[in-house]
Amino acid sequence: MIGAIAGDIIGSVYEFGRTKSKEFPLFGPDSQFTDDTVMTVAIAQAILTDGDYRKAVLDFGRRYPDAGYGGFFREWLGSPDPKPYNSWGNGSAMRVSPVGFAFNSVDDVLREAARTAEFTHNHPEGIKGAQATALAVFLARTVRDKDLIRAEITTRFGYDLARTVDDIRSSYGFDESCQRTVPEAIIAFLESTSYEDAIRNAVSLGGDSDTLACITGGIAEAFYGPVSPSIRQKIQEILTPELWKISEAFSVKYELGLSV
Repeated sequence: MIGAIAGDIIGSVYEFGRTKSKEFPLFGPDSQFTDDTVMTVAIAQAILTDGDYRKAVLDFGRRYPDAGYGGFFREWLGSPDPKPYNSWGNGSAMRVSPVGFAFNSVDDVLREAARTAEFTHNHPEGIKGAQATALAVFLARTVRDKDLIRAEITTRFGYDLARTVDDIRSSYGFDESCQRTVPEAIIAFLESTSYEDAIRNAVSLGGDSDTLACITGGIAEAFYGPVSPSIRQKIQEILTPELWKISEAFSVKYELGLSV
């Protein structure tokens, strides 16, 4: 989960000032957490407490109103009785990584991933994106076999994971759909040699960089292990005390390499 948050923060600088290079500083004075982090922490908090994902997303979204939400999601947050709005946007995938860490069977992961999506992103592609991301995290931490992950995600969800980062980078641009974010983020992980290399792959695609790196980062953390102490320290400095406390508590409970 810290890996997903770190990806969001690292990618935040490049969301609108996009880069097609892997050579960039991981952190700078403008690095910040975005809605990807806030929503990831919300899902983690729900898992740690009562399992009510919708309530947690509403609560955290309203407490952090300036995190950079999309227009439809902002309207949902501001509604007195929010309803699903048939979204296929990548917001369902960027918040789901805690599910892949917390649940211990494919069926449970797929069920819970759908639950984290359907109160906003109830379009089939929105649910699919969340499920594919959570399953990739789960498989990365359990089977630890990139060929199997590629085959399983391709078979279950029909994503084209045969492309390379170089193939994608040449023509890829900003895209907020699950359909053109989740496969690319998974490929960025599949082609990586380390957590940091995975994040650099994701950002270098030149797309919705904070969300790409958030999705890739969760999978990469599951596969390679905890982020480095230097990255962890930067994340703690940038997050609010509340967001860090929940992230740390989740990581401790699910043995993700942190200690209180």
